[in-house]
Amino acid sequence: MPSPIRILTAVPICDGHDSAINTINLEFIRHGIEVVYLGYHRSVTDIVRAAIQEDVRAVGISSYNGGHIEFFSEVTGLLQKRGASDIKVFGGGGGTITQQDAAAMKRKGVDNIFFAGTSLAEMTDYVRTQYGKPRNKRPRPRSPEQELAHKLSEIEDAYASVSRKRPTASAQRSRSNKTVRHSSVAIRHSSRAERARVMGFTGPGGAGKTTLIDELVLRFLNQNSRGRIAILSHDPSVVGEGALLGDRATMINSQNDRVFMRSMATRGQAGGLSPATQDCLALLARSGFDYVIIETVGTGQEAMPFQKNGVVDQTVLVMNPDYGSRLQLQKIVMLDLADIVVVNKSDLQRARTAHTEIEQRLEQNGRDQRLIDTVAKRHRDAGVDQLFKLISTGR
Repeated sequence: MPSPIRILTAVPICDGHDSAINTINLEFIRHGIEVVYLGYHRSVTDIVRAAIQEDVRAVGISSYNGGHIEFFSEVTGLLQKRGASDIKVFGGGGGTITQQDAAAMKRKGVDNIFFAGTSLAEMTDYVRTQYGKPRNKRPRPRSPEQELAHKLSEIEDAYASVSRKRPTASAQRSRSNKTVRHSSVAIRHSSRAERARVMGFTGPGGAGKTTLIDELVLRFLNQNSRGRIAILSHDPSVVGEGALLGDRATMINSQNDRVFMRSMATRGQAGGLSPATQDCLALLARSGFDYVIIETVGTGQEAMPFQKNGVVDQTVLVMNPDYGSRLQLQKIVMLDLADIVVVNKSDLQRARTAHTEIEQRLEQNGRDQRLIDTVAKRHRDAGVDQLFKLISTGR
Protein backbone atom coordinates (compact mmCIF):
# COMPACT_ATOMS: atom_id res chain seq x y z
CA MET A 1 0.00 0.00 0.00
CA PRO A 2 1.25 3.52 -0.78
CA SER A 3 -0.10 4.82 2.53
CA PRO A 4 0.05 3.41 6.07
CA ILE A 5 -2.77 1.07 7.05
CA ARG A 6 -5.65 3.06 8.54
CA ILE A 7 -8.07 1.40 10.94
CA LEU A 8 -10.75 2.69 13.28
CA THR A 9 -11.15 1.41 16.83
CA ALA A 10 -14.07 1.93 19.19
CA VAL A 11 -15.90 0.65 22.26
CA PRO A 12 -19.66 0.00 21.98
CA ILE A 13 -22.46 1.99 23.54
CA CYS A 14 -23.02 1.40 27.27
CA ASP A 15 -19.47 0.06 27.59
CA GLY A 16 -16.86 2.20 29.31
CA HIS A 17 -14.00 -0.31 29.30
CA ASP A 18 -11.25 1.47 27.40
CA SER A 19 -8.09 0.16 29.06
CA ALA A 20 -7.67 -2.79 26.69
CA ILE A 21 -8.34 -0.84 23.51
CA ASN A 22 -5.91 1.91 24.54
CA THR A 23 -3.16 -0.67 25.03
CA ILE A 24 -3.92 -2.28 21.67
CA ASN A 25 -4.03 1.13 19.95
CA LEU A 26 -0.50 1.92 21.15
CA GLU A 27 0.79 -1.43 19.90
CA PHE A 28 -0.74 -0.85 16.46
CA ILE A 29 0.82 2.62 16.30
CA ARG A 30 4.25 1.28 17.21
CA HIS A 31 4.01 -1.00 14.19
CA GLY A 32 3.25 1.73 11.68
CA ILE A 33 -0.56 1.63 11.69
CA GLU A 34 -2.63 4.81 11.77
CA VAL A 35 -5.43 4.39 14.30
CA VAL A 36 -8.52 6.58 14.23
CA TYR A 37 -9.82 6.19 17.79
CA LEU A 38 -13.51 6.89 18.22
CA GLY A 39 -13.58 6.34 21.97
CA TYR A 40 -16.03 4.47 24.16
CA HIS A 41 -19.84 4.47 24.47
CA ARG A 42 -20.25 4.69 20.69
CA SER A 43 -23.34 3.58 18.78
CA VAL A 44 -23.41 1.49 15.62
CA THR A 45 -24.30 4.58 13.59
CA ASP A 46 -21.39 6.56 15.07
CA ILE A 47 -18.94 3.79 14.21
CA VAL A 48 -20.17 3.24 10.65
CA ARG A 49 -20.35 6.97 9.90
CA ALA A 50 -16.78 7.46 11.13
CA ALA A 51 -15.47 4.40 9.26
CA ILE A 52 -16.92 5.63 5.96
CA GLN A 53 -15.76 9.23 6.38
CA GLU A 54 -12.27 8.14 7.41
CA ASP A 55 -12.22 5.51 4.64
CA VAL A 56 -10.43 3.01 6.90
CA ARG A 57 -9.48 -0.53 5.96
CA ALA A 58 -11.13 -2.07 9.00
CA VAL A 59 -12.98 -1.42 12.25
CA GLY A 60 -11.71 -2.94 15.50
CA ILE A 61 -14.29 -3.19 18.31
CA SER A 62 -13.49 -3.94 21.95
CA SER A 63 -16.58 -5.24 23.77
CA TYR A 64 -16.73 -6.26 27.43
CA ASN A 65 -20.36 -5.65 28.40
CA GLY A 66 -22.15 -8.37 26.44
CA GLY A 67 -24.51 -7.97 23.52
CA HIS A 68 -21.56 -8.43 21.20
CA ILE A 69 -23.26 -10.76 18.70
CA GLU A 70 -25.99 -8.22 18.01
CA PHE A 71 -23.68 -5.19 18.08
CA PHE A 72 -21.01 -6.58 15.74
CA SER A 73 -23.73 -7.86 13.39
CA GLU A 74 -25.35 -4.43 13.27
CA VAL A 75 -22.01 -2.84 12.36
CA THR A 76 -21.31 -5.27 9.51
CA GLY A 77 -24.91 -5.03 8.31
CA LEU A 78 -24.94 -1.23 8.22
CA LEU A 79 -21.57 -1.10 6.43
CA GLN A 80 -22.98 -3.38 3.74
CA LYS A 81 -26.21 -1.39 3.52
CA ARG A 82 -24.24 1.82 2.95
CA GLY A 83 -22.05 0.30 0.27
CA ALA A 84 -18.92 -0.02 2.41
CA SER A 85 -18.57 -3.80 2.49
CA ASP A 86 -14.85 -3.37 1.74
CA ILE A 87 -14.42 -2.02 5.29
CA LYS A 88 -13.93 -5.12 7.42
CA VAL A 89 -14.72 -5.72 11.10
CA PHE A 90 -12.68 -7.50 13.77
CA GLY A 91 -12.52 -7.31 17.55
CA GLY A 92 -12.42 -9.01 20.89
CA GLY A 93 -13.72 -8.98 24.43
CA GLY A 94 -11.46 -10.91 26.75
CA GLY A 95 -13.47 -13.71 28.32
CA THR A 96 -16.89 -12.27 27.47
CA ILE A 97 -16.96 -13.65 23.91
CA THR A 98 -17.11 -17.45 23.68
CA GLN A 99 -16.00 -19.65 20.79
CA GLN A 100 -19.66 -20.25 19.93
CA ASP A 101 -20.31 -16.50 19.93
CA ALA A 102 -17.35 -15.92 17.63
CA ALA A 103 -18.60 -18.54 15.18
CA ALA A 104 -22.00 -16.84 15.06
CA MET A 105 -20.37 -13.43 14.57
CA LYS A 106 -18.21 -14.71 11.70
CA ARG A 107 -21.35 -15.98 9.99
CA LYS A 108 -22.62 -12.41 10.22
CA GLY A 109 -19.58 -11.07 8.39
CA VAL A 110 -17.06 -10.39 11.18
CA ASP A 111 -13.50 -11.13 10.02
CA ASN A 112 -11.94 -12.30 13.26
CA ILE A 113 -12.34 -12.35 17.04
CA PHE A 114 -9.32 -12.28 19.35
CA PHE A 115 -9.74 -14.19 22.60
CA ALA A 116 -8.19 -13.76 26.03
CA GLY A 117 -4.52 -14.71 25.93
CA THR A 118 -3.94 -13.54 22.36
CA SER A 119 -0.67 -11.64 22.27
CA LEU A 120 -0.41 -8.07 21.02
CA ALA A 121 2.05 -9.31 18.40
CA GLU A 122 -0.53 -11.74 17.02
CA MET A 123 -3.12 -8.96 16.74
CA THR A 124 -0.67 -6.61 15.03
CA ASP A 125 0.52 -9.28 12.60
CA TYR A 126 -3.07 -10.11 11.71
CA VAL A 127 -3.97 -6.48 10.96
CA ARG A 128 -0.83 -5.88 8.91
CA THR A 129 -1.25 -9.11 6.94
CA GLN A 130 -5.01 -8.96 6.46
CA TYR A 131 -5.43 -5.24 5.79
CA GLY A 132 -2.03 -4.30 4.39
CA LYS A 133 -2.75 -5.68 0.94
CA PRO A 134 -3.85 -3.36 -1.87
CA ARG A 135 -7.61 -3.10 -2.06
CA ASN A 136 -9.34 -4.92 -4.87
CA LYS A 137 -11.77 -3.04 -7.10
CA ARG A 138 -13.74 -0.88 -4.71
CA PRO A 139 -17.55 -0.76 -4.57
CA ARG A 140 -19.06 2.19 -6.38
CA PRO A 141 -19.77 4.98 -3.84
CA ARG A 142 -23.44 5.12 -2.91
CA SER A 143 -23.38 8.62 -1.47
CA PRO A 144 -21.56 11.93 -2.02
CA GLU A 145 -20.02 11.49 1.44
CA GLN A 146 -18.52 8.14 0.47
CA GLU A 147 -17.26 9.49 -2.85
CA LEU A 148 -15.64 12.41 -1.03
CA ALA A 149 -13.95 10.03 1.43
CA HIS A 150 -12.52 7.99 -1.45
CA LYS A 151 -11.18 11.11 -3.16
CA LEU A 152 -9.47 12.26 0.04
CA SER A 153 -7.78 8.85 0.26
CA GLU A 154 -6.61 9.16 -3.35
CA ILE A 155 -5.00 12.50 -2.55
CA GLU A 156 -3.22 11.13 0.53
CA ASP A 157 -2.08 8.04 -1.38
CA ALA A 158 -0.64 10.20 -4.14
CA TYR A 159 1.44 12.20 -1.67
CA ALA A 160 2.55 9.02 0.12
CA SER A 161 3.83 7.64 -3.18
CA VAL A 162 5.81 10.84 -3.77
CA SER A 163 7.32 10.63 -0.29
CA ARG A 164 8.50 7.05 -0.79
CA LYS A 165 9.95 7.50 -4.25
CA ARG A 166 11.70 10.80 -3.44
CA PRO A 167 11.22 12.20 -6.96
CA THR A 168 12.62 15.32 -8.52
CA ALA A 169 10.90 18.66 -8.01
CA SER A 170 9.28 18.43 -11.47
CA ALA A 171 7.88 14.98 -10.62
CA GLN A 172 6.45 16.33 -7.38
CA ARG A 173 4.71 19.11 -9.29
CA SER A 174 3.30 16.55 -11.71
CA ARG A 175 1.99 14.46 -8.82
CA SER A 176 0.51 17.55 -7.19
CA ASN A 177 -1.29 18.43 -10.43
CA LYS A 178 -2.66 14.91 -10.55
CA THR A 179 -4.14 15.24 -7.08
CA VAL A 180 -5.78 18.49 -8.11
CA ARG A 181 -7.41 16.65 -11.00
CA HIS A 182 -8.68 14.07 -8.50
CA SER A 183 -10.19 16.91 -6.50
CA SER A 184 -11.96 18.37 -9.52
CA VAL A 185 -14.07 15.25 -9.90
CA ALA A 186 -15.87 15.90 -6.63
CA ILE A 187 -16.00 19.63 -7.33
CA ARG A 188 -17.94 19.08 -10.55
CA HIS A 189 -20.51 17.06 -8.61
CA SER A 190 -20.92 19.72 -5.93
CA SER A 191 -24.42 21.08 -5.45
CA ARG A 192 -22.98 24.52 -4.64
CA ALA A 193 -20.89 26.70 -6.91
CA GLU A 194 -19.50 28.89 -4.13
CA ARG A 195 -16.66 27.92 -1.83
CA ALA A 196 -17.23 27.17 1.84
CA ARG A 197 -15.96 29.54 4.50
CA VAL A 198 -12.75 27.99 5.84
CA MET A 199 -11.60 28.51 9.43
CA GLY A 200 -8.12 27.53 10.62
CA PHE A 201 -7.63 26.60 14.29
CA THR A 202 -4.17 26.26 15.76
CA GLY A 203 -2.50 26.46 19.16
CA PRO A 204 -0.47 24.42 21.64
CA GLY A 205 -1.47 20.93 22.69
CA GLY A 206 -3.84 20.85 25.63
CA ALA A 207 -5.36 24.28 24.94
CA GLY A 208 -8.74 22.72 24.19
CA LYS A 209 -8.96 23.24 20.42
CA THR A 210 -11.02 20.10 19.75
CA THR A 211 -13.52 20.78 22.53
CA LEU A 212 -13.89 24.38 21.36
CA ILE A 213 -14.49 23.28 17.76
CA ASP A 214 -17.08 20.75 18.94
CA GLU A 215 -18.98 23.49 20.78
CA LEU A 216 -18.89 25.73 17.69
CA VAL A 217 -20.27 22.85 15.62
CA LEU A 218 -23.18 22.51 18.06
CA ARG A 219 -24.05 26.18 17.63
CA PHE A 220 -23.85 25.93 13.87
CA LEU A 221 -26.12 22.88 13.76
CA ASN A 222 -28.66 24.62 15.99
CA GLN A 223 -28.56 27.81 13.93
CA ASN A 224 -28.90 26.19 10.51
CA SER A 225 -31.16 23.12 10.37
CA ARG A 226 -29.98 22.20 6.87
CA GLY A 227 -26.39 23.36 6.97
CA ARG A 228 -23.35 21.09 6.63
CA ILE A 229 -19.89 21.43 8.08
CA ALA A 230 -16.57 19.64 7.49
CA ILE A 231 -13.66 19.20 9.90
CA LEU A 232 -10.12 18.36 8.83
CA SER A 233 -8.17 17.37 11.94
CA HIS A 234 -4.45 16.61 12.32
CA ASP A 235 -2.29 14.57 14.68
CA PRO A 236 1.50 14.06 14.58
CA SER A 237 3.43 11.19 13.00
CA VAL A 238 6.78 10.61 11.32
CA VAL A 239 7.36 9.04 7.91
CA GLY A 240 6.77 5.30 7.95
CA GLU A 241 5.34 5.27 11.47
CA GLY A 242 1.84 5.01 12.85
CA ALA A 243 -0.29 7.69 14.49
CA LEU A 244 -3.06 8.01 17.03
CA LEU A 245 -5.75 10.09 15.35
CA GLY A 246 -7.76 10.75 18.47
CA ASP A 247 -9.74 13.95 17.95
CA ARG A 248 -12.96 12.05 17.23
CA ALA A 249 -12.82 10.52 20.71
CA THR A 250 -13.49 13.92 22.30
CA MET A 251 -16.15 14.96 19.81
CA ILE A 252 -19.72 14.76 21.08
CA ASN A 253 -21.80 17.25 19.11
CA SER A 254 -19.96 16.46 15.88
CA GLN A 255 -21.36 12.91 15.81
CA ASN A 256 -24.01 14.09 13.38
CA ASP A 257 -24.87 13.18 9.81
CA ARG A 258 -24.49 16.83 8.78
CA VAL A 259 -20.86 16.85 9.94
CA PHE A 260 -18.11 15.31 7.83
CA MET A 261 -14.86 14.76 9.71
CA ARG A 262 -11.56 13.49 8.39
CA SER A 263 -8.47 12.76 10.50
CA MET A 264 -4.98 13.12 9.01
CA ALA A 265 -1.48 12.29 10.23
CA THR A 266 1.32 14.76 9.49
CA ARG A 267 3.52 11.95 8.11
CA GLY A 268 6.78 13.71 8.82
CA GLN A 269 5.88 17.26 7.83
CA ALA A 270 6.60 20.01 10.35
CA GLY A 271 4.22 22.87 11.07
CA GLY A 272 1.15 20.98 12.21
CA LEU A 273 -0.26 19.87 8.83
CA SER A 274 0.13 16.97 6.39
CA PRO A 275 1.82 17.16 2.98
CA ALA A 276 -1.62 16.43 1.47
CA THR A 277 -3.53 18.99 3.54
CA GLN A 278 -3.74 21.78 1.00
CA ASP A 279 -5.26 19.61 -1.73
CA CYS A 280 -7.62 17.89 0.73
CA LEU A 281 -8.71 21.24 2.08
CA ALA A 282 -9.30 22.62 -1.41
CA LEU A 283 -11.49 19.61 -2.19
CA LEU A 284 -13.54 20.02 0.99
CA ALA A 285 -13.97 23.74 0.39
CA ARG A 286 -15.61 23.02 -2.99
CA SER A 287 -17.76 20.07 -1.89
CA GLY A 288 -20.94 21.80 -0.78
CA PHE A 289 -20.24 22.55 2.88
CA ASP A 290 -21.17 25.82 4.54
CA TYR A 291 -18.07 25.81 6.74
CA VAL A 292 -14.82 23.88 6.75
CA ILE A 293 -12.76 23.84 9.94
CA ILE A 294 -9.13 22.78 9.84
CA GLU A 295 -7.37 21.97 13.11
CA THR A 296 -3.59 21.66 13.31
CA VAL A 297 -1.41 19.55 15.55
CA GLY A 298 -0.57 21.29 18.83
CA THR A 299 1.95 23.90 17.69
CA GLY A 300 4.87 25.75 19.23
CA GLN A 301 6.40 29.18 18.84
CA GLU A 302 7.59 28.75 15.26
CA ALA A 303 4.51 27.28 13.62
CA MET A 304 2.77 29.30 10.92
CA PRO A 305 0.59 26.55 9.45
CA PHE A 306 -1.72 28.61 7.26
CA GLN A 307 0.66 31.17 5.76
CA LYS A 308 1.22 29.22 2.54
CA ASN A 309 -2.40 28.12 2.30
CA GLY A 310 -4.60 30.47 0.33
CA VAL A 311 -7.78 28.59 1.19
CA VAL A 312 -8.11 29.60 4.86
CA ASP A 313 -10.32 32.68 5.34
CA GLN A 314 -9.76 33.27 9.05
CA THR A 315 -7.23 31.99 11.59
CA VAL A 316 -8.00 31.30 15.25
CA LEU A 317 -5.20 30.83 17.77
CA VAL A 318 -6.35 28.97 20.90
CA MET A 319 -4.19 29.46 23.99
CA ASN A 320 -4.06 28.19 27.55
CA PRO A 321 -3.60 30.82 30.32
CA ASP A 322 -0.56 28.91 31.60
CA TYR A 323 1.80 29.80 28.75
CA GLY A 324 4.59 31.04 31.02
CA SER A 325 6.11 34.50 31.34
CA ARG A 326 5.49 37.65 29.28
CA LEU A 327 8.71 36.90 27.46
CA GLN A 328 7.12 33.77 26.03
CA LEU A 329 4.40 35.92 24.42
CA GLN A 330 7.02 37.83 22.46
CA LYS A 331 8.20 34.55 20.92
CA ILE A 332 4.82 33.24 19.71
CA VAL A 333 4.73 34.12 16.01
CA MET A 334 1.08 33.16 15.62
CA LEU A 335 0.12 36.08 17.86
CA ASP A 336 1.25 38.33 15.01
CA LEU A 337 -0.71 36.42 12.40
CA ALA A 338 -3.97 35.20 13.97
CA ASP A 339 -7.21 37.03 13.22
CA ILE A 340 -8.76 35.86 16.49
CA VAL A 341 -6.97 34.87 19.69
CA VAL A 342 -8.89 32.76 22.19
CA VAL A 343 -7.86 32.35 25.82
CA ASN A 344 -9.60 29.06 26.57
CA LYS A 345 -9.93 27.63 30.08
CA SER A 346 -10.47 31.19 31.24
CA ASP A 347 -11.89 29.88 34.52
CA LEU A 348 -8.35 29.09 35.65
CA GLN A 349 -6.70 31.28 38.26
CA ARG A 350 -4.22 33.00 35.94
CA ALA A 351 -6.73 33.74 33.16
CA ARG A 352 -7.31 37.43 33.97
CA THR A 353 -3.58 38.16 33.97
CA ALA A 354 -3.17 36.20 30.75
CA HIS A 355 -5.91 38.22 29.06
CA THR A 356 -4.25 41.50 29.99
CA GLU A 357 -0.79 40.40 28.85
CA ILE A 358 -2.07 39.02 25.54
CA GLU A 359 -4.16 42.12 24.95
CA GLN A 360 -1.08 44.32 25.37
CA ARG A 361 0.87 42.03 23.04
CA LEU A 362 -1.83 42.29 20.34
CA GLU A 363 -1.97 46.10 20.64
CA GLN A 364 1.68 46.20 19.60
CA ASN A 365 0.76 44.53 16.30
CA GLY A 366 -1.43 47.42 15.16
CA ARG A 367 -3.92 45.05 13.52
CA ASP A 368 -7.64 44.54 13.99
CA GLN A 369 -7.27 41.34 16.00
CA ARG A 370 -9.95 40.10 18.39
CA LEU A 371 -9.32 38.59 21.83
CA ILE A 372 -12.00 36.34 23.37
CA ASP A 373 -12.11 34.41 26.66
CA THR A 374 -13.85 31.02 26.62
CA VAL A 375 -14.50 27.99 28.79
CA ALA A 376 -15.26 25.43 26.08
CA LYS A 377 -16.15 22.68 28.56
CA ARG A 378 -18.88 24.87 30.13
CA HIS A 379 -22.45 24.44 28.91
CA ARG A 380 -23.69 27.49 27.00
CA ASP A 381 -20.50 29.44 27.61
CA ALA A 382 -20.93 33.11 26.74
CA GLY A 383 -17.40 33.35 25.36
CA VAL A 384 -18.02 30.50 22.92
CA ASP A 385 -21.26 32.22 21.90
CA GLN A 386 -19.28 35.39 21.21
CA LEU A 387 -16.69 33.49 19.19
CA PHE A 388 -19.38 31.76 17.13
CA LYS A 389 -21.07 35.08 16.38
CA LEU A 390 -17.77 36.59 15.32
CA ILE A 391 -16.98 33.65 13.02
CA SER A 392 -20.44 33.36 11.49
CA THR A 393 -21.20 37.05 11.03
CA GLY A 394 -17.79 38.70 11.10
CA ARG A 395 -18.70 40.93 14.04
